[in-house]
Amino acid sequence: MLDEVNAQCPVARALEVLGDRWALMILRDAFDGLRRFSEFQKNLGLAKNILASRLKLLVESGLLQLQPASDGSAYKEYVLTDKGRSVFPIVVGLRQWGERFLFAAGETRSALLDSAKGQPVETLRVLAQDGRVLGPEDCVRKR
Repeated sequence: MLDEVNAQCPVARALEVLGDRWALMILRDAFDGLRRFSEFQKNLGLAKNILASRLKLLVESGLLQLQPASDGSAYKEYVLTDKGRSVFPIVVGLRQWGERFLFAAGETRSALLDSAKGQPVETLRVLAQDGRVLGPEDCVRKR
């Protein structure tokens, strides 16, 4: 629960939902097309009780919705909502930061490619309304 100081901060509010490592890893897998509890569990190697609690939070937060399985089976599937899909740039930004700073030269890692062209995704940038690239020194927080 947020204290009075952080309640007005959009970053603090976002971290209430997305600040857990497993929440972001579940969303990453959902972006990769995983939908079923068993798929998430197998891919993440996460204890079932922890996975269940994180999935519940993501559903309650409106990032995923639970619906009947697309193949008509008795299973349920976790499907990204528009709100959940909007987290994609955040995950890409984290990925690109990790690629840049957390791997040694030549170290094996996965790559994010444009599926239409097979090319690496362009590095994310923060842009002004007029298209200028902005850094932290170029922005102010308005209260």
